Amino acid sequence: MFARLPLNALRTFEAAARLRSFKLAAQELHVTPTAVSHQIRTLEHHLGAALFQREARGVTLTTPGARLLETVHGALLDIGQAMDALRPRPGTGVVTVTTTHSFAALWLVPRLGRFYQEHPGCEVRLDATERVVDLLQDASVDVAIRYGGTEPPGLLAPAALAESFGVYGTPAAVRAAAQARPTLISVQWRDSTLYEHGWRQWCAAAGLSWLDGRPSVRHYEEEHYALQAAIAGQGLVLASSIMVSDAVGTGLLRPFKPGVRVPGDRYIVLCAPGRERHPPARAFLAWIEREFAGARGDEPVSRPTR
Repeated sequence: MFARLPLNALRTFEAAARLRSFKLAAQELHVTPTAVSHQIRTLEHHLGAALFQREARGVTLTTPGARLLETVHGALLDIGQAMDALRPRPGTGVVTVTTTHSFAALWLVPRLGRFYQEHPGCEVRLDATERVVDLLQDASVDVAIRYGGTEPPGLLAPAALAESFGVYGTPAAVRAAAQARPTLISVQWRDSTLYEHGWRQWCAAAGLSWLDGRPSVRHYEEEHYALQAAIAGQGLVLASSIMVSDAVGTGLLRPFKPGVRVPGDRYIVLCAPGRERHPPARAFLAWIEREFAGARGDEPVSRPTR
């Protein structure tokens, strides 16, 4: 059976399908684009099915091609992991997770103690960045936690957590805001959505005219900076229910008009097909799915014992 498998063609197909380019696949494999094209045609002839749609600006996968990529990509990962097991080295218990600075600082890191308590032999290596990592091309990253948008094609999305937005401040700032117009804290990098639209939606729902005239607004570039400003008593912040949950739970912040909220987006957990079988990644994915369920109220999340 294995003698009949065009293994070299499958490896070439995986690179071309993952990179969506015969040219880039040739560079990765150190062969010519003609050689890549020849291997793809050999594989298509072997299978009796077209795997790529050739276009002027590159190639796209056909339905059979997408199905084959999911299987072949996972199989090559399994082979690589089996070879790693034969030559043990430091770091085999590491899961690399990419996410935004704010989500890492305000939600993920405070909860990682529970993961380490369940999996003392694993290490979570955080890649906090606003850059979107291509999981199909960057094999060094196991899991991505991204904000908003649709699920990218070709990736697994085992968990998601939706947010809403409310207004929060210290207990003293919330009491003062009931008597006088407060200073508003805005996130600069999402100003068009959070300040221009989100604040207006929230004020309209709350029946408040805080944005009339020239409101006092303090801008910060990151959500965790804005929340720290609110915790320091600088004003009221329009914040994600996800990002503010710990500060509310500890009493540092409290909602102003708790029943008034505006819809937000969601955080999605993503990984490349086959990567979920990597033991540290599998452990992390199962753990964060439970954490998301607990945050949604689907199930209780056990607290670590002292």
